Amino acid sequence: MKALVTGATGFIGGHLVEALLARNDEVKVLVRPESRTGGSNQSAAVPVKGDYRDPASLARAVSGMDVVFHVGGLITAPDDAAYNEDNVLPTRALISVCAESAPALKRFVFVSSISATGPSPAGIVLDETAPLRPVSGYGRSKAAAEEITRSFSGRVPWTILRPSNVLGPRQKELFTSISLIGKRIKPLIGNGRPQTSVVSVWDVVRALILSAEHPAAVGRTYFVTSGRPYAWREITDAVASELGVRCVYLPVPYPIQWAVGAVSEAAAGLRHKVPLLTRETVAATRKYYWNYDDSRVRRELGFEPGFDMAGAIRKTVAWYAERGLVKIR
Repeated sequence: MKALVTGATGFIGGHLVEALLARNDEVKVLVRPESRTGGSNQSAAVPVKGDYRDPASLARAVSGMDVVFHVGGLITAPDDAAYNEDNVLPTRALISVCAESAPALKRFVFVSSISATGPSPAGIVLDETAPLRPVSGYGRSKAAAEEITRSFSGRVPWTILRPSNVLGPRQKELFTSISLIGKRIKPLIGNGRPQTSVVSVWDVVRALILSAEHPAAVGRTYFVTSGRPYAWREITDAVASELGVRCVYLPVPYPIQWAVGAVSEAAAGLRHKVPLLTRETVAATRKYYWNYDDSRVRRELGFEPGFDMAGAIRKTVAWYAERGLVKIR
């Protein structure tokens, strides 16, 4: 396929570009004025300059493409206005140009998030028919971008993918956890019950390509998971096992976590930076459940995950170990 990818220097976007190039697809990556260039594994991708405030530049970028993968966006921002600027407005600009300047486009694939749906009630696994009830600025921006995408039904053949919590190399928070556990510091997060669906980045990429090629995917929204929910502690235990370290949990009371998040937000605000920890993040891993049903993508597109949580952690830790970034004992 001839594909344009936004967010190619990010976590999911970078893996997607590498997979498309491995298939010998023709890949263009949108390079915004403030963007850095792609990684070494993306050297065969063609960079095209584009500015979401300049429709003409976007029109040149989408011209002749079979598929546009809109992966780019902001995960952490200081306020709703910043999320709107980086997640909502670019989605509207890009799909509008696709409608006007890419009449032969076969698919516009938008990478949304489980945050757009919002948390699941305890003991309940949500499917795609659940109403959107986001609880964070990021989730609200993704929900708004989804609604914009759906509004182009009949004009642009779209598909929306909502990956659950994604595991894989180059995921910043996961690498931080791996590094801490490698130092025998294992943070105690979550309530011990199955609180989150997960999926490997390699399976997300496979689902994205299926979404671009399968005729049944047009006008559909899909959750993508590894198959069952996990407790956060199962994930940290798997990391410790792969690293070959024995360590005890470091319990941090919830009120202290909340206070640290508040201080981090205040300090970041003074420096006009993005906070390292927020109260939303603390709440997301403590009191909320993020459990979702992926039976639709399995049934309609024939998707089957290649990795469970343990397999994804094993491959990720090995990837870092091969590059000397972590040590397996």
